Amino acid sequence: MQDNQRQNPGDGDSKDKRMNPLQVIGSVFAAGLGVQSSKNRERDFKQGRAGVFIAAGIVFTLLFIGTVVTVVRLVLKSAGN
Repeated sequence: MQDNQRQNPGDGDSKDKRMNPLQVIGSVFAAGLGVQSSKNRERDFKQGRAGVFIAAGIVFTLLFIGTVVTVVRLVLKSAGN
C-alpha cells in the first residue's frame, strides 16, 4: 500500500484541498450576480461542499432581499410617501 502512495503522491490532493471562506463568499456572490467564470465554477464543484454553498446562497439571498427592501423604503421615504 505504501508503494501506491509513493507512485501517486498527488492523487488525493485535489479532494483534500478545501476552499477558504473568502473563496466561497466570492463564488456565491459571482454566481448570484451571474458573472461566475467557468474556471471558478469547476473549482467549486471539485473542491467545494454542497452544504456550504447552499447555506451561503441562502444567506446571500436574504441579504440581497433585505438590501433591496431597505433601499426601496429609503427612496419612498425621501419622496414623501
